[in-house]
Amino acid sequence: MAGNSSFWTKASPVLLSILRIVIGFLYMQHGAEKLFGVPGDHFELISTAKLFTLAPGLAGILEFGGGLLVLIGLFTRPVAFILSGEMAFAYFMVHFPHNHVFPLLNGGDLAVLFCFTFLYLSAAGPGPWSVDRARGRA
Repeated sequence: MAGNSSFWTKASPVLLSILRIVIGFLYMQHGAEKLFGVPGDHFELISTAKLFTLAPGLAGILEFGGGLLVLIGLFTRPVAFILSGEMAFAYFMVHFPHNHVFPLLNGGDLAVLFCFTFLYLSAAGPGPWSVDRARGRA
């Protein structure tokens, strides 16, 4: 059993980087959909007027830009903390009012997963495969 434990101990930092990369990539897609209509049926930039709204404007910017920063592992801790807050805000403003206690029933399960994954990344850091680590800032 000691050999198995050693494997997971060694793999943990790399798996942290993989988790960060996958979450950043997935989150960027939500922002790209809000800002550009991609990956949707068609490409359409949102209007300047919509850009200065909470959603899709600010939410799209946070999701696309923040997702990109998380993906590459740049400023991971503060960005992940902000994104965690954005997802908590989104959950309580959009999903929670639907009068269902369970996130699966109010459509907020993805917001909860993103919220707590970003909260974890803000504490755990970016892992070894990151710009932060390359800059000596991880």
